[in-house]
Amino acid sequence: MDILSHGLWGSVAFGRKNRRDFWASFFFGVAPDLFSFGLFTLFMVLGLTSGPEWVGGPPPESSILSYVHTLYDVTHSLIVFALVYLVVFAVWRKHYLPLFAWPLHILVDIPTHSAAFFPTPFLWPLAPSVQINGIPWAHPIIFIPNIVLLVLIYFYFFYWRPRQRASGVSTFTR
Repeated sequence: MDILSHGLWGSVAFGRKNRRDFWASFFFGVAPDLFSFGLFTLFMVLGLTSGPEWVGGPPPESSILSYVHTLYDVTHSLIVFALVYLVVFAVWRKHYLPLFAWPLHILVDIPTHSAAFFPTPFLWPLAPSVQINGIPWAHPIIFIPNIVLLVLIYFYFFYWRPRQRASGVSTFTR
């Protein structure tokens, strides 16, 4: 899925409590892609490295530097998330809900990445070859419903629901 959608799904799922949680959830929703592809993109923008050609679809994975693959494996692993979560919980002694936008990102990527281009290594490093051949997120059957659902959900939570509460109308009728 695209990086912006990951942030928006993470925010609406785990960041509705307050503005700080919203933006923290957005950050953790985009973090797996930001930390794996962000440095590479920054280096390309600064002219420090050249990037692959994206003409006619995704480039061959071999044209993307090896450290991007390594960072992608680390940031897209449910095993790594579990370890980080356990450390955070051990230090804070409480659940930090915005952090769960990270595994949501991974779970959404599993069926929306094909084996042809960056399949999600969700069990890395224990079982790095276990990957799902999904439908790429850019395919209209995934992309269009994703955008429509995000618009509808954000409309509901940030426009319609607050207006209903302000007018004293129950959101559920019997």
